[in-house]
Amino acid sequence: MGLLGTTTQESYYNQSQTFTGDSTTFAFTLNTLHFDPLPSAKSDFEVFISDKLINPANYSYVANTGVLTFLFASINLTLQVAVNNNANAAPITNNKILVRQVGASEQYGNYQFIGIDDVISNFIVSYVGEDKIVTKVKRSDIAFHAQRAIQEFSYDTFKSTKSQEIEIPPSLTMPLPQDYVNYVKLTWKDSSGVERIIYPTRNTSNPLAILQDSNFKYIYDSAGNLQKSFDSTTWDTYKSGGIKSSAEEDKNNLNAIDQPLSGKKFGLTPEYAQLNGSFFIDPLKGVMYFSSGIAYKTVTLKYITDGLGTDSEMVIHKFAEDAMYKYLIHAIVATKSNVPEYLVNRLKKEKFASKRVAKLRLSNLKSEEITQIMRNKSKQIKH
Repeated sequence: MGLLGTTTQESYYNQSQTFTGDSTTFAFTLNTLHFDPLPSAKSDFEVFISDKLINPANYSYVANTGVLTFLFASINLTLQVAVNNNANAAPITNNKILVRQVGASEQYGNYQFIGIDDVISNFIVSYVGEDKIVTKVKRSDIAFHAQRAIQEFSYDTFKSTKSQEIEIPPSLTMPLPQDYVNYVKLTWKDSSGVERIIYPTRNTSNPLAILQDSNFKYIYDSAGNLQKSFDSTTWDTYKSGGIKSSAEEDKNNLNAIDQPLSGKKFGLTPEYAQLNGSFFIDPLKGVMYFSSGIAYKTVTLKYITDGLGTDSEMVIHKFAEDAMYKYLIHAIVATKSNVPEYLVNRLKKEKFASKRVAKLRLSNLKSEEITQIMRNKSKQIKH
């Protein structure tokens, strides 16, 4: 055990531990030498094993004693995959465990948000009880509707955008994040650190490739299952650069037929008038495919999530707090029996009105910034 480093905002803990096959749990105690005061909850620190961030679901923590306990059944398999990238690897041994307390500098700006537990508690105080719209409701029912509200608001009201940066391998593919719902923007970084937008393509895909014999008949295995290839020839051709002879040119592409007149007859097609590359997504396989020029480039994916996660992750911006309450009261009243229809309709109108107000507030429009942008209005825009 040893102290790796200490600042006013972060502390570290280090211990080498051997995980063995007959272990069920492994625990160690954080002390005030490394953490003063001790973390009050799991959300106050992060755990790394062999430099791999461990999901909080794989360990428990007792605040008043500082005891951190790993569940062997989950943590060992997690480490086998995370550290060795192999679920069949031998149990992880002699791992360096690092506990990093989340510093105050990483919590700046949190006052603009309110947690889901506080929203539920405030809702019960304001809307539930005698002589109120809802006389009685279970907290679990409110929690369900609150999570549904976070999901719905995340798509078009909250700024629930996450990002990840990876280097694209030669396979020209990138798995979609687990919490991916839709993409916002995809870019690659040039030598100056400027993000170059990658645009989607509508003219290719990676369809299901069925294996055929020399007579073009489908091939089945001994169990009668249709044999399929992992990748299609369409995708193989696209990622190789799509180099074709003149006889194989796409006859529907004017520029391919009449290269000397490219950009002269009807002008360029804007979605293709760029050299940043292209991509397409296969939602069933959960994979994003890139054109050949993107290989080895550092790509940033900005995407929308549903906003769900741990309690510390499920937060609501205070600009949308009132919209949350209006959503909850409508959802709860609308699911009750013997409720007057006029009351449900009134609450529905209030819900939509408060959501529009939240959207305007969160749009973050600044008159000075808009003025600066509109100074470019003298340029002609061709439609």
